[in-house]
Amino acid sequence: MAIKDIKGFSDKARTDADLKAKLSACQKVRELLTLAKESGFNFIEDEMYPPNEPQFTADQLSERLAKALLRA
Repeated sequence: MAIKDIKGFSDKARTDADLKAKLSACQKVRELLTLAKESGFNFIEDEMYPPNEPQFTADQLSERLAKALLRA
């Protein structure tokens, strides 16, 4: 399931300082998806939005992506 990949990518970014820096530098969803794929995780943009639960935290994402993916 793709949610498992999103969570796995998010978890890896929490423990890998280099990946965390690259993730927080992403300004577009396409950049995030490319980084995830390069890191061995495969999911599509639609799977990151509601009704699915957010798998990222605001401190992991650029301000722009946080606004897009973590809508209240």
